[in-house]
Amino acid sequence: MTDILKPRDAQEVEDAVRWALGNDKALELTGQGSKRAIGRPSQTDLTLDLSGLSGVTLYEPEELVLSARAGTPLSEIEALLDKNNQQLAFEPMDYGPLFGGAAGQGSIGGVIASNLSGPRRVKAGAARDHFLGVTCVTGRAETVKSGGRVVKNVTGYDMCKLLAGSWGTLAAMTDITIKVLPKPETEASVLVSGLDDARACAAMAAAMGSSCDVSAAAHLPDHVASYFDGLPKPEASTVLRLEGVAPSVAHRKAALAALLKPFGAVALLDEKDSRALWRSVRQVKPFAAESARERPLWRISTAPARGHELVDLITPAAQMFYDWAGGLVWVAMPFAHEPDAAAIRGAVKQLGGHATLVRAPASVRAALDVFEPQAAGLAGLSKRVKEGFDPKGVLNPGRMWAGV
Repeated sequence: MTDILKPRDAQEVEDAVRWALGNDKALELTGQGSKRAIGRPSQTDLTLDLSGLSGVTLYEPEELVLSARAGTPLSEIEALLDKNNQQLAFEPMDYGPLFGGAAGQGSIGGVIASNLSGPRRVKAGAARDHFLGVTCVTGRAETVKSGGRVVKNVTGYDMCKLLAGSWGTLAAMTDITIKVLPKPETEASVLVSGLDDARACAAMAAAMGSSCDVSAAAHLPDHVASYFDGLPKPEASTVLRLEGVAPSVAHRKAALAALLKPFGAVALLDEKDSRALWRSVRQVKPFAAESARERPLWRISTAPARGHELVDLITPAAQMFYDWAGGLVWVAMPFAHEPDAAAIRGAVKQLGGHATLVRAPASVRAALDVFEPQAAGLAGLSKRVKEGFDPKGVLNPGRMWAGV
């Protein structure tokens, strides 16, 4: 045996897990490795590299369904969909550049395992909502199939919902089936400039509550605005995206601009600038810059109306911006290697939500809770689920919480 096991097919994945189970070894699961530095540091003996399980195994554009092996690069899937004027509606981000890696290296298995969802989550839902079926190998070395090729395919336990966001701690996914959707004909964005965070959250709430069918909403404070592509000026910008057929987008753009006019100066972004802007938001561009990579980075979810209140409880020297109409706050702390977890956790406890320490050195991640600490009842449930799938702790032990 070597330090890295690289199976070529699903049977070899099962064989590798069975070997580890029989020899009391723990396995670190990786795909393309773009998210390897997220979570608690590895406490494993060997790496199970799933990147060899690559390739689209089924694609029926007319049925809006695609199946691929778990190690298939996301860029390959998106390129195939683009040729057929389709997309992954949940708009997953690429974590590679946040850690100084190349873009386009993430795998579809990693996207589902981490439940990645981008700006369109406010309209299209999370990655797990598009996850239709899976073949996987549990920590018992048992191959399991769940779900199918249509949305309403579940009778009994919905394993797909459980595996999405489990970060490889329950099973090694080998084949994944997802729902795809047509790309919108066009898009445009409405921009309100010069708002403070509280006023911006109010403007986004008004837009999301309107009949304009907003597909993304973000607030980019002035201290990070210069990093985003497509903005007419590097100033505080509250941006709302509209997608669909051209006549509908034009009508809704005019209605949304009128709705937002009382909040401040309104500008309109055409399709080209809108796409560039939302690509920057999706990729968290300010914090992928080389100058920012040593700064600890948090991803915080909270009630959209309270996002600005949460930021007020954090050190004013931090940099941040808001996605999901204020419900997702990306926060880069001011000092290298100092995440100030007490302030973050305290703010989340006071206002509700959960926070994940996305980027920090391994020594810091080993000493802190990377994922949101669980209440006793929920922690007990998580441990029982882990024991049900992986009783000996073979798969990614301790990646999410110590002892799980």
